[in-house]
Amino acid sequence: MNAYKKYITITDPKQVILSDLPFQAGQRVEIIILAEENPRAFISKKLRDLFDQTQSLPGVQDISEAEIAAEIEAYRRGE
Repeated sequence: MNAYKKYITITDPKQVILSDLPFQAGQRVEIIILAEENPRAFISKKLRDLFDQTQSLPGVQDISEAEIAAEIEAYRRGE
């Protein structure tokens, strides 16, 4: 069996158009669609979700920029 790989970006989830394929008219082919794994996008989404959860915690909005900076400096000093 010959394999042919082609990357496309889905613009309409109701249909996929493949063009310029290296097959003959009337030739039977097997179509397998695999979503490309993008670990960066997955990690980015998890991080955004974590930020959203963290920012929605009670009292978080009351923390000032100065308090955050002081906490970072204390951490860097090993305190």
